[in-house]
Amino acid sequence: MARQGDLFSSAADGTPGPGGPEPDLELNREQLLDWQARLASHQAPLFNPDRPPSSQQGLLFPSDEGTPAQLGGLRLLELRSQPLSFWRLPQASQEGAALYFVTDRPSQLPQPLLLYIGETSRADRRWKGEHDCKSYLARYSEALRREGLELQLSIRFWLDVPAAIRPRRQLEQALIQHWLPPFNKETRGRWQAPFTALPD
Repeated sequence: MARQGDLFSSAADGTPGPGGPEPDLELNREQLLDWQARLASHQAPLFNPDRPPSSQQGLLFPSDEGTPAQLGGLRLLELRSQPLSFWRLPQASQEGAALYFVTDRPSQLPQPLLLYIGETSRADRRWKGEHDCKSYLARYSEALRREGLELQLSIRFWLDVPAAIRPRRQLEQALIQHWLPPFNKETRGRWQAPFTALPD
């Protein structure tokens, strides 16, 4: 399987060029649509809240209050969708510990694409500063716009998560393995995401 970033390599043997991705090697419309379709084929069943339980969905992660947070209990589309610039609003609509989900809603697909899952102890501030996912989203947006493809990026916060960092990160990792969002470092190799940084 080709390594992530090979679409941007400049050498004949496929090794990345010294300056990173070559700006003149661009994904075409068919490649972008195929990439989105491959991701959608995995995620589509997960957006259906009435799906029968699977063995993965039975995993439980106790919160610091002793209330179980079930992996399959998250109904992603019921979480409020907000613009990525939510932190510029005069008053934060969420505070404290949270998991957050960055999605796109391509017009040609029947459901969104989950691009990134993150965790934070400060939901009102996490997205405000530097974040690798922001650069991936900028490259993704640029590629789609160049080919005349629509995108509708948004972010959703799940506040019903453990306040303690260890169980919250365990839940984040379980959700990453369940959804396989392409902009998380744990899953980039699977999707050959050309929008993320080249491997170290």
